[in-house]
Amino acid sequence: MSDLLNGVVVVELASWTYVPSAGVILRDWGADVIKIEDTKGGDPCRYLTVGGLDPADSRVKANFMMEIGNHGKRSIAMDIKTDEGIEIFGKLIAKADVFLTNWLPGQLDRAGLSIEKIRSFNPNVVIARGSGQGPLGPDRNKGGFDGSSYTARAGVANALSPENAEFPFAQGPAFGDLQGGSTLAGGIAAALFARERTGRTAVVDGSLLAQGMWAVAPDISAADFHGIERIPPYAFGDAPNPVVNRYKTRDGRWVQLLFLQADRYWKGFCERIGRPELGVDERFTPLANLTRNKDEATKILREIFAERDLEEWQKILVDEPGVWEAIQTPEEVLDDRQAVANGYLMSVPDADGNVFRTVGAPIQFDETPPAPGRSPEHGEHTEEILQELGMTWDDIIAAKVSGAVL
Repeated sequence: MSDLLNGVVVVELASWTYVPSAGVILRDWGADVIKIEDTKGGDPCRYLTVGGLDPADSRVKANFMMEIGNHGKRSIAMDIKTDEGIEIFGKLIAKADVFLTNWLPGQLDRAGLSIEKIRSFNPNVVIARGSGQGPLGPDRNKGGFDGSSYTARAGVANALSPENAEFPFAQGPAFGDLQGGSTLAGGIAAALFARERTGRTAVVDGSLLAQGMWAVAPDISAADFHGIERIPPYAFGDAPNPVVNRYKTRDGRWVQLLFLQADRYWKGFCERIGRPELGVDERFTPLANLTRNKDEATKILREIFAERDLEEWQKILVDEPGVWEAIQTPEEVLDDRQAVANGYLMSVPDADGNVFRTVGAPIQFDETPPAPGRSPEHGEHTEEILQELGMTWDDIIAAKVSGAVL
């Protein structure tokens, strides 16, 4: 496991996936992440059903969405709306390097957790906030998920929808959340670095709106530069460069070609696929002719790829220097040899010893993957954490009786 953040303590007051995914990346980099959950049901992500996949029907005792954003953390269940809960919260912040939250400004103010109040517990704590629309402006207190703030409001759905489509692009679960969490984790790391160098403790802000705008920045910039709605899209299956396109194989699979320097690869590629005459055909060389006659070239390549199954094409193209990949299913990615070799998946046992796999942080250090870890049960580490804060068993029992902790 990476130990770059060894000794860094992160107190996380956040739910769902966007901000918790930032916390889990910090954990994978070595930080101790303490997740604060309420005393009732905890993070609602624990009960999330995606695509009709009931967690009760899983082959393991785990919710895959909860594991993605929370593996390896410790959970304390407490009511920060009580006087004793706020006192415990203050003790946690006093030991923390980072306070990470997705609570909106209004929520934090109503809970008495202004920046000034948090800094009164610990003037050196880095405060990191993730929101739907950002910390300023008229919609600062408007809730947001990635499907709304990232995909809809930021223009992602519009940019990714084919022209004249009946319905706009719809994202998969946590599509913007996980990208946003990665960015927020990077911002926190930068703030920790600045604190060590300068002593300054920053407030780090990320939002799903900003993340979505970054994802389609070319479209947004082009809209301004050229006075257009977005970069003109090509119809699905069409492309200005026939060797930057997708082709269907005989068995219904797809090969993605990405030869950005077509002149460099075209001749050798044509020889590999058994059509050397195409490599010297003046209709398709140089690149200017290939793009000018793209419809004819695309038609020919579609016919060629439809002659063989994907497995055959993988063997034929194994030494192809131009960039290409088979379009894999998520199930296939589980056993992708590069994913396995680089430790991009972690294997974790559930309570019954059944092993499941989840994805680790996308950035590693010293070629070392993160240590496996499961998501904590609701309030699993409450007593352990309270003891670390110096509370006696009498104190802990009293806090439980009062309802301040679970």
